[in-house]
Amino acid sequence: MRLDSFVEENFRLTERQKKALEKLGLKTLRDLLFYFPSRYESFSERKNIIDLQEGDKTTVYGKITKSETQKSWQKRMPYSKIIISDMTGEIEAVWFRQPYISKMLKVGDKIALTGKIGRNKSGLCVTNPNYEKISAYEALGKGSAILAVYPETTGITSRWLRYAIQKILKDSALKISNGNPWIKDPIPQEILNQYHLPQLKSAIIFIHAPKKISDAEAARKRFAFEEVFFIQLSRLKQRSERDKKDSFIIKITDEELEDFLSVFPFELTPSQKKSTLRIIEDMRTSKAMSRLLEGDVGSGKTAVAVSAAFAITNNGFQAAYMAPTEILAQQHFQSFINYFSQLRLTTKIGLITSSECKKYPSKVSASRRTNEATHISKTQLLKWVASGEIPILIGTHSLIQNKVKFQNLALVIIDEQHRFGTRQRAILASGKSERIPHLLSMTATPIPRTLALTIYGDLDLSLLEEMPAGRQKIITEIVEPQQRANAYEQIREELRAGRQTYIICPRINEPDKTKLNALIAKAVKEEAKRLEKEVFPEFEIGILHGKMLPKEKEEILDDFRNNKIQILVATSVVEVGIDIPNATTIIIEGAERFGLAQLHQLRGRVMRSNFQPRCFVFTESSSAKTKQRLNALVKAKNGFELAEHDLQFRGAGELGGGKQWGVSDIGMEALKNIKMVEAARAESQNLLKQDPELKNYPLITERLKSQDRQIHFE
Repeated sequence: MRLDSFVEENFRLTERQKKALEKLGLKTLRDLLFYFPSRYESFSERKNIIDLQEGDKTTVYGKITKSETQKSWQKRMPYSKIIISDMTGEIEAVWFRQPYISKMLKVGDKIALTGKIGRNKSGLCVTNPNYEKISAYEALGKGSAILAVYPETTGITSRWLRYAIQKILKDSALKISNGNPWIKDPIPQEILNQYHLPQLKSAIIFIHAPKKISDAEAARKRFAFEEVFFIQLSRLKQRSERDKKDSFIIKITDEELEDFLSVFPFELTPSQKKSTLRIIEDMRTSKAMSRLLEGDVGSGKTAVAVSAAFAITNNGFQAAYMAPTEILAQQHFQSFINYFSQLRLTTKIGLITSSECKKYPSKVSASRRTNEATHISKTQLLKWVASGEIPILIGTHSLIQNKVKFQNLALVIIDEQHRFGTRQRAILASGKSERIPHLLSMTATPIPRTLALTIYGDLDLSLLEEMPAGRQKIITEIVEPQQRANAYEQIREELRAGRQTYIICPRINEPDKTKLNALIAKAVKEEAKRLEKEVFPEFEIGILHGKMLPKEKEEILDDFRNNKIQILVATSVVEVGIDIPNATTIIIEGAERFGLAQLHQLRGRVMRSNFQPRCFVFTESSSAKTKQRLNALVKAKNGFELAEHDLQFRGAGELGGGKQWGVSDIGMEALKNIKMVEAARAESQNLLKQDPELKNYPLITERLKSQDRQIHFE
């Protein structure tokens, strides 16, 4: 066996298993070895069915004697039901809204169920337990007292993964020893000693086949530290490389800046003023600014960006603003036009997306002092950008095409930067001249402090902590099924008063309920028809989702903006950047399916005016965990507090940020520990201070190169 060899070269695989491994991203033996368990089952916690009592949290082993799909009598809700026997008795297990499970678990299968023992009309039962098919060998409790349970997918079970990984570990060619080249530890021994972390060879064994839970915990701590350490090291090294290059020196006096800010049509908040001054101060030196501006939804990040762009254009340079979607790019294009026209500045502003190019001011708007832009050809726009005639260019990833050339690009603003790949951001932020542009990243996504220190370790941080004057605190209500009519009536009152509303659904189309793992949730198209027919027949209803053409989206948003549509039924495509001040209420269907940060972003759509905003959180789940999470949404003072709550109370693998930020489940666990993150950061800084080029650490250098090829923080 060779660790770089493919799994299918070493194990007999069915086509189903091959597809499953591909889905999990497991191609080589190394991938398998570094695919870690999500949890562990302990045989010491096992009980015979006859000894079970209501309230027990335990694991039960037995053989399935009955398996079927049923529907609840009142709600006609489908659920799976099985009965298992272990020779001492029988117990029933049910999975609500998961009818596919009964198709996967057949009579005669041996199974382990883990959960809390309850009671129903038939006797003792376990509801929505974790389950795993097992062998007779495991069912008898032989072998290790602790069983690793891995993240699974259809076709690959924990049982197969345990078998494969143990075979790899026992292979004589790969036997873990100090002499094996593949097992060299990239973390210096002195760092391992300081934080009492096991060496790589021990950690590999501990995490897959622990003798006791404390061994597994030590291994997970080591791998969590390792992941955060290398991300931080990579980010800090990128910053040190960037700091070596010259940037554009922006000359603007405090008086000029004060004059500019004084003509804004509103009073800037203290945080906006402070952040603007920090940004200007950064750009007054020859070293490129690298700053993250983090602010809650509606906290006024665009005004700060406009101030930075003004300072750049006032020096005769250019600024580029990259947004993740066409809707958001168009929104910012209009916002910049509004700001600059209010300030009576005739600065030319361009828009470039995959579907259109625009320029402001148009000949009409220049002569009549209106905010109109005009469509122009891409060729003409690029010509004006290259000559410097258009100093501000706003767009999507179209900004980084090879054909887009700037004369003097001195500032790059990236909105919701985690939505872009590392390479996309780097292309724009590196510029195409000898001097590199200043970089301002902005996000409204609530980020826990530990995540900001890690993922954005190369950026200085500015926070917008207050909301603009006059904004009212949103009222958030959790709505259970029997309370829907009351919520609809409150929204009807708002609509009659001339306001508008969003209704968010998790899906675009109705699911195929016959398919395994089908997401049973409200769908935009069907829900819009139901609302139009049964609930709000007197109002105009429109739909918006990600599969619509850009032109269709723009038309719908224009109609909604102009109040031709009163109710917009949409997916989470409206999560970022939609600014309709007259929309004051929002319903979020299936709220348990969204992360807290995403829910906060969605309700931010109705926090754009001085009217009282309301958010109705609709949930079908009655679980205590769901209630705890949604109650946090109701009580949290701001997005930052909510982000910390989400990090602490959601399990590994559930954090919406995991895939989004490019951090594994085990890495996300580390982010719950501020001391670990700060320790990893301190060690990264010390290492680079002692050896900036890492010449004495070839294993670390190789690891960073490999990491840069694989990780895309998005």
